[in-house]
Amino acid sequence: MMTDPIADMLTRIRNAVRIERPHVDMPVSKVKKGVADVLKREGYIWDWTEVEDQPVGQLRLELKYGPNGERLIRHIKRVSKPGRRVYSKSRELRPILQGLGISVLSTSRGVVSDREARQRNLGGEILCEIW
Repeated sequence: MMTDPIADMLTRIRNAVRIERPHVDMPVSKVKKGVADVLKREGYIWDWTEVEDQPVGQLRLELKYGPNGERLIRHIKRVSKPGRRVYSKSRELRPILQGLGISVLSTSRGVVSDREARQRNLGGEILCEIW
């Protein structure tokens, strides 16, 4: 039984990037699709697709690397955990690495990056940080 599916997703991405896999698969959920969509919009992955599989569908992320094979995702960290939830207002959101990284937030309007949350004046649960 998995108690934290978001942490599992981030660990799968971290492990796949370390061994330079072209894609990574994981069980699908709405929140994972939202995180994948944010990663695509921010340019950390090429694309994501939902692969129909029995008994559970799979989410496939096409990982992105630089022109010389350098990793775009250098660090990926879970912030809000099941034992300690971390929430932030839009005014309290600070840029990660002076704007070089992003925070992924779960808001009332869906899963968004910290940049989008500041623009839309949204606060919410900080899921993870990526740079």
